[in-house]
Amino acid sequence: MKSVKQVVSRRSRKSKAVTTTKKPLLNCDLGESFGPWHMGHDEEIMSLIDCANIACGFHAGDPSVMRKTLMLAKRHKVEIGAHVGYPDLQGFGRRSMNLRGQELIDCIHYQMGALDGIARSHGVRPTYLKPHGALYNDMVGDRDLTETIIKAAATWFRGADLVVMATPTDKKTVQMGIEYGVSLRFEAFADRGYTSSGTLIPRCDPKAVLGADKAVEQALAISSQQLRSQSGKRLKLVPDTICVHGDTPDAVAIAKAIREALG
Repeated sequence: MKSVKQVVSRRSRKSKAVTTTKKPLLNCDLGESFGPWHMGHDEEIMSLIDCANIACGFHAGDPSVMRKTLMLAKRHKVEIGAHVGYPDLQGFGRRSMNLRGQELIDCIHYQMGALDGIARSHGVRPTYLKPHGALYNDMVGDRDLTETIIKAAATWFRGADLVVMATPTDKKTVQMGIEYGVSLRFEAFADRGYTSSGTLIPRCDPKAVLGADKAVEQALAISSQQLRSQSGKRLKLVPDTICVHGDTPDAVAIAKAIREALG
């Protein structure tokens, strides 16, 4: 297996001729420990990223974990976002639930309010929200659900950007964002495999989560608009941000290598 640095060097040489209009920001899902149960490498990763998606207690995290993660982000001058999900601690928010309409908006506002309250106590504030796990994936192809989540962002009293999956053709989501006055941040994933339609391969598939070398190579392909699906199809994505999951094996090494490559 090639080292992460070898992948960065080789891929960077190939990508020099291809440039994007702006460098995508690097984000990571953090604050996912709960009580005595520790998850991820928040301290090591925080200094390497631009934006921290902090769990708000429904799929992971608790008040103390939120506070510690917020303070860590503040120390490293990292932007803060609310990582909201279904109320599914046992399943880590990766199980779909029949939760729609105003009830879902209330759940999202509840999570955002918890993070915002702790953040304000320490002189910082979340500026965006990102759906987690099943809630994020359920948005793909479900216009009603997407509209509900956009409404949640639009009706948050401070206003908040919304992170959504970058897909090859998604004009309807863009139009919804315009109609509700919500700024959308389109996201691609360094450590997840893609289908030929531009969606993520389900986690039950062995090809769903990429190893360190493949993840770094994919991040560079994304930033140079050269991303391909697992079957080799070219995917025309222009994301604003690239995600590395905090619970991915070798997440710290992946984040370091991507940070070095993207500058």
